[in-house]
Amino acid sequence: MPEAVLCESKDHESLDRLLDELRTKADVPFLFTRLYRPQFEAIRPDLAALLDYDEVSGTAYLHGVRSKRPGRVAVVCAGTSDLPVAREAVRTLTFMGIAPTLICDVGVAGLHRLLERIDEIRRHDIVIAVAGMDAALASVLGGITGCPIIAVPTSVGYGVATGGQTALNAMLASCAQGVLVTNIDNGFGAACGAVRMLNVLNRSK
Repeated sequence: MPEAVLCESKDHESLDRLLDELRTKADVPFLFTRLYRPQFEAIRPDLAALLDYDEVSGTAYLHGVRSKRPGRVAVVCAGTSDLPVAREAVRTLTFMGIAPTLICDVGVAGLHRLLERIDEIRRHDIVIAVAGMDAALASVLGGITGCPIIAVPTSVGYGVATGGQTALNAMLASCAQGVLVTNIDNGFGAACGAVRMLNVLNRSK
């Protein structure tokens, strides 16, 4: 599983000290999550220069990524508002050596866009479904694909969406059998779940 550092709520002095320590472990790749732009810009410049930083997902790699491994994972994103969470999943999978497919803006409000890509989605071993609002994407994918579905509710939505609670409850109450659900906005956790599944799948081959 990934060597990961959660940066949220850490001050820049703590991040500088941590990076100073980890920079010496050049043979071990590290993943940083929830590293948002203000924190990144506050890091000491010589340390920030060591990071492969992605602003959309708030992730960074130190010392590169892990060796390539087999496995086909699709990260299917309902809308571009869900993209930061989807990108967190994509970057975590990439860090673990898996080359994921990101399929964006295929929410059920434009169901034809999802159906146009459903054959491509079905060719994957695992599907991560990222959606906010009513989060119907997870149930639809669970009903029309046979792959394992890891559903990620996001905090996107108006009013009663209440910061992702509606999406979380909808995914937990899905009528599609066997849909697994992570915490709200937890693209990292979904990617780690996919890695665990692939570890078992690859051992059985």
